[in-house]
Amino acid sequence: MTGGPVHGTWEPEPAARWEDAFLSGNGHHGALVFGDPQADRVVVTHHTLVRPDGDDEHRRPPRLAAELPALQDRLLAGDTTAAEDFTDGRPLTWVRPFHPAFQIRLNRPPGDTGRSYRRSVDFTTGETTATRSTWTSRVFVSRADDVIVQHVTAPHLTLDISLDPRLPGAPAGLGIGHGAVLTPEGALLSLRARYPGSDLAYTGVTLVVVTGGATRLVPPGVLVEGATEVLLLTRVHRHTGERDVAAEGRALRDLAAGNLPDGADGTSDDGPEDTPYDALLGRHLALHRTAYDRVTLDLAADPAERALPGSALLERPRGAALLERLFAAGRYHLLSASGLLPPRLTGLWTGDWNTAWSGAFTTNANLNLQTASAAAAALPEVTEAHAALVHRQLPDWRDNARAIFGTRGVVAPSHTDGETGHTCHFSREYPLHLWTAGADWLLKPLVDHDETYGTRDPRTTAALAEAALFYEDFLTRTDGEGRLVVVPSYSPENRPANASWGTLDAAMDLSAARHALRTAADRHPEHADRWRALADRLPPHRINADGALAEWARPGLADTYDHRHLSHLYGVWPLDEITPYDTPGLAEAAHRALELRGAENDSAHGHLHHALVAARLGDGARVAHALGRVLDGDYFHTSLMSAHYPHRDVYNADAAHTLPAVLVEMLAQSTPGRLVLLPALPNDWPEGELRGVRTRFGAALDLSWSPDGTATAVLRPDRTHRIDLRTPSGAETLDLVAGENRVISVKAR
Repeated sequence: MTGGPVHGTWEPEPAARWEDAFLSGNGHHGALVFGDPQADRVVVTHHTLVRPDGDDEHRRPPRLAAELPALQDRLLAGDTTAAEDFTDGRPLTWVRPFHPAFQIRLNRPPGDTGRSYRRSVDFTTGETTATRSTWTSRVFVSRADDVIVQHVTAPHLTLDISLDPRLPGAPAGLGIGHGAVLTPEGALLSLRARYPGSDLAYTGVTLVVVTGGATRLVPPGVLVEGATEVLLLTRVHRHTGERDVAAEGRALRDLAAGNLPDGADGTSDDGPEDTPYDALLGRHLALHRTAYDRVTLDLAADPAERALPGSALLERPRGAALLERLFAAGRYHLLSASGLLPPRLTGLWTGDWNTAWSGAFTTNANLNLQTASAAAAALPEVTEAHAALVHRQLPDWRDNARAIFGTRGVVAPSHTDGETGHTCHFSREYPLHLWTAGADWLLKPLVDHDETYGTRDPRTTAALAEAALFYEDFLTRTDGEGRLVVVPSYSPENRPANASWGTLDAAMDLSAARHALRTAADRHPEHADRWRALADRLPPHRINADGALAEWARPGLADTYDHRHLSHLYGVWPLDEITPYDTPGLAEAAHRALELRGAENDSAHGHLHHALVAARLGDGARVAHALGRVLDGDYFHTSLMSAHYPHRDVYNADAAHTLPAVLVEMLAQSTPGRLVLLPALPNDWPEGELRGVRTRFGAALDLSWSPDGTATAVLRPDRTHRIDLRTPSGAETLDLVAGENRVISVKAR
């Protein structure tokens, strides 16, 4: 293979819609960059920006524990609609919506309308760049200094600079206050926005550093005339009371002046002195580039296709160059959205206050799908962000368990705005407060991380114990054969064809309970016997009359096949409960369930969840079909961020962030004791190379395959371990020695 995949994308025109703006972020601040040389706009976002609404009464979990035994009695007696009135009567309460802060506007006078325009984003650096003739604008969000950095250069530069809160959907009652003062460097701009009817506000501060020319106040901003370059440093904070703008200005001034520890910019002190922009970028690259460069996917795409802008590649949806670029963009956007919190439904970005589904974290599918590549694709930064959300909200999860179920331990919500983990979003059609699998589902990525890196985070170990304690108190009802019954039970977000949503023994709940109890037992030997015995008393999965793994193990409950969620196949992905190697009968039933599953409303997460399950079951054709539904369905904006529905309907990060996980799972899968190579290699990938992926038995993996049908894997283990190797050539046992590379040659197909 020559050349290599392109680690960035570009367009020959500015973004006309915020959905097409190029993205940068550091997991705290986000930036949507339009790149228009005449009216440049950068929309600023921050993970903490969720709109308060004053409805604190409905932000607490419903107190239903006293009514739980009666509900259980009714469901066990065959009342299929009993759970419909298991509520405290509250209206459907959405979590607080995520919103943008403001846009930084840089308006230029008419002129310089040459055609040599190009805007691009470099995934390796996080920089977006726009150029036309002699004008250049560069933007990145520093992972080191938590600041949005924009640098504009042109001869005789004239710019009208302001912070503009006028974005789609902004509430009319938003209390806006502008500030602008001249400084020795140029100017300090501020914008304070107070939410209607709240003591909460957010304040953005931008330091404008001007080289050459003159700067004067033109409220609400400043006018720069005759400059050669302008540097803007921006931060936003959500707060109560008033923010000290002057103090923030001093902090930004120190950054601009390079008042940093010697060598802290990541560059050598030898040689020419760095500009402030270069120094800030160097500090950022030490964190961002290090993370991004760990993994690459090369599908030997045509060099001519690799050179095309993203919009042109999207018109060739089955091309290898598009898959290479979407893989790279997916890892870039996932990394950029993860820090203070993991990615929201919209990642870290939105240009509209009316974000679909509140721009929240939907935890019963979407969040885990988006972060599915974190362990294998070597992005521990993403898992750390996920862990931050989980551990910050554990007290609220305890409240959920006590209030709804009267138990110890933890119950996770299906939706969260990042501020509260209380279960408050539910209704008759979406009885999300009945979902008990959430804690295990959300802790599973943290367990995968520990297995991958050979450590046991004590916070994860403690949280697993709390999940087990919940099941110890909750699993008290039995059937006629003495087996435990999960009652009430809920399979997100589906219902049996012949019963209501709240029912008994959903397959996901069974898988989660078994996994939580057994994983907690592995880490808590003092409780191991008791928790394993409890797990063993749960009913097995049921195979229905169609030969499919039933979504509800309770006999008599009929499946509803046409649905976007695949909750019942939790045992296949991401768990290792059902595999073609250990449980072939259940794997065959799971495969039949996948064959029968409809796409319902064509949600991107449904298609890619389908692909992940199919990859685990070794069905390459089904993976390719599900992936093709997304590639052919016009789900991607020219920013290479995705949409929830076909034809770029509803800005949503599910497809963009999940796609790298699908491509990795097609090529390599691992458990603590097994490596599966090339389980679902498509026929139209004749050659390629995947480098740097991590395995759950503690080895890095490089994998290449050739048109002659051969493949080579290089394992670099950091732990001595015996594993079961599965390849198209067959099965064998492999002994790995820490520090000794192991080269494996196999058939690719």
